[in-house]
Amino acid sequence: MILVGQYDSPYVRRVAISLRVLGIPYQHDTRSVFGDFDDMRKTNPLGRIPSLILDNGETLIDSAAILDRIDEIVGPSRALVPPHGAERRATLRRIALATGVIDKAGGGVVYERLVRPSQYRWPDWIERCRTQAAGALAALDREDWPAGRFAQAEITAGAMLYYLKINAPTYCAPARSRRSTSCCPAARRGPNSRRQASPNTRFREHRKNYSTVAS
Repeated sequence: MILVGQYDSPYVRRVAISLRVLGIPYQHDTRSVFGDFDDMRKTNPLGRIPSLILDNGETLIDSAAILDRIDEIVGPSRALVPPHGAERRATLRRIALATGVIDKAGGGVVYERLVRPSQYRWPDWIERCRTQAAGALAALDREDWPAGRFAQAEITAGAMLYYLKINAPTYCAPARSRRSTSCCPAARRGPNSRRQASPNTRFREHRKNYSTVAS
């Protein structure tokens, strides 16, 4: 298997941690969606990460589809998402909240400030995304996280918290994230990010080009 995408992405990160937790070996393709966009589209027409190239040559795109296939490979007894019932619904709810934080705090706030030229930013939209992310974080803190479990909800929430710590630390005030962090070992473990090739660094390098195009 080949996992495509850099670990700075919380979606790549949650796939990588899942593969490691389940003991599934993989190779890592570190192409960047910003620095290698045209080449990346040969793997995923959307030019997005992660992608997972299976041993038979099939390419899976989107972390949810990848994780679903991983659970199929290992079977229901080892799957990181319960197969049915209330436990499955609770797991999917926590995952939805965690990925919602990534989308709103990342795409809605961080990317908006890093990519869009200041004269084109919409402060009300940024504030709305910030409110949505904060609401989801508060909801995650209210969840009754099972003690000692390390499955997909914990992995995804941990990847989210790691992403916030690096890119939006104001969301990670101790009082806000203490409980989620204590329940999510993935916030403190997993593959090292290639910080020298961070997408945010790419954004800053190319911001002048974005401004020129937008104007």
